[in-house]
Amino acid sequence: MIEAALEEARLRVPPVVRKLGLVDYEEALGAMRKFTAHRGENTPDELWLLEHPPVYTLGQGADPSHGPRGPGAIPVLRVERGGEVTYHGPGQLVVYALVDIARRGIKVREYVRLLEQGLIDFLAAYSVSGERKSGAPGVYVNGAKVAALGVRISRGRAFHGLSLNVDMDLAPFGRIDPCGYPGLAVTQTRDLGIAANVDTLGPQLAHRLLTLLGKSHA
Repeated sequence: MIEAALEEARLRVPPVVRKLGLVDYEEALGAMRKFTAHRGENTPDELWLLEHPPVYTLGQGADPSHGPRGPGAIPVLRVERGGEVTYHGPGQLVVYALVDIARRGIKVREYVRLLEQGLIDFLAAYSVSGERKSGAPGVYVNGAKVAALGVRISRGRAFHGLSLNVDMDLAPFGRIDPCGYPGLAVTQTRDLGIAANVDTLGPQLAHRLLTLLGKSHA
């Protein structure tokens, strides 16, 4: 009885949202790993809103044949998240979701769908219809990918998260097969009629995600 009450109290501690600006990918990765490794059972979940300088990342088990191809100055990093190859750069909203899914009673597949649903709900508020694609986590509009997902679970605690193309140079996506799909088109919110920038959209998307996380243990 007491344990159940304490667990409920822990779940009611509101998550923390941090706006971090432009952050080097490796710096953010190290901070995520440290946070996840050292968090306690009472540590609030956190959402980090940020952008990265240009970088390609390959998920665990990613096939190098999917790129990047040809010479280029953009660094390439292999990391422990799920998923294939993707690109991050200025003008893209990155949301790192540091969530104790075990504490919330959320299964991994359910958690991925929750992140996707948060993006779909966010786009719907701007009258844009986002969709899932079977076997390819992320969110798509008219067949073009607008948001990518890649998560890592360690001892029931999730890190990494999602990226939403907002107002960026999409050309570097041409050197890769986004998420392992040759010829997959990519788009961004600016081209979908959403004029707001990363600073404006970040808190809006965070609100959608927090709403769904709150419902997950209601």
